[in-house]
Amino acid sequence: MTADRPVAGPVTADRPVPAPVPGPAADCPPVIADITPTADQPATTESLVAGDSPAPVAVVFDNDGLLLDTEPCWTAAQAALFRAHGQEFTLAAKHALVGTSPVTAAPILARLLGQPDAGQKLSADMYTRALAEISAGAEPRPGALELVARLRAAEMPIAVASNAPRAHLLAGLRRVGLRHAFEVILGVDDVPRPKPAPDLYLAACERLSVSPVAAIALEDSPPGVAAAQAANMFVIGIPSVPGVVLAADLVVDSLTDVAVFRVLGLEP
Repeated sequence: MTADRPVAGPVTADRPVPAPVPGPAADCPPVIADITPTADQPATTESLVAGDSPAPVAVVFDNDGLLLDTEPCWTAAQAALFRAHGQEFTLAAKHALVGTSPVTAAPILARLLGQPDAGQKLSADMYTRALAEISAGAEPRPGALELVARLRAAEMPIAVASNAPRAHLLAGLRRVGLRHAFEVILGVDDVPRPKPAPDLYLAACERLSVSPVAAIALEDSPPGVAAAQAANMFVIGIPSVPGVVLAADLVVDSLTDVAVFRVLGLEP
């Protein structure tokens, strides 16, 4: 972690608690955990990393590029799509597509491939190709299995909130043995709006019965970071694609970084 990296949106006492998102668990009154900082020891990023602030009450993971190393799968699918249309798949195109959903990818693909009326068809083609790649080749990111196991051992409520369709999400989790590791698993088709809207993170916290301000999100893409911050969550950013810049509260290179364990209330 870079010592002088600017911190965007640290946890503060005046961060509002969002209203619960309607969903299957809406009839159950949420249990709101209080981690409001004390006046003499505010919960800044520095105090969280130092282990001097209360641990979170829940953790919500992104999936693609964060829990699972699926970006090579997506890149293979995207490159094949571009070749099928006589185009080269560039790093700039990759950056434009990182963290998108089927809906948000459509206009980007239409623009990149010069087919203004074919965005939905192009997006559907890309997702079909990606599902095959993920089912055959998804692997866990370094440290992902250990971190999930440590959080489960600590009885920390954990969830996955992915901008990918549920079929893609479950295919990857099954492949690496994490299908039943989480209390809540949400794909983009489980909420009204994809990231960067906060719906996925608000719904995950609502179903875990915790306040978003008391939970922590882990993300690898700009839309994902924006979504978690819009839900008033503390966000750990771990970029998975070279050149992607994340405006997260804490940015590290890997899930194995000791700062991740400290912020999550675990011994490194």
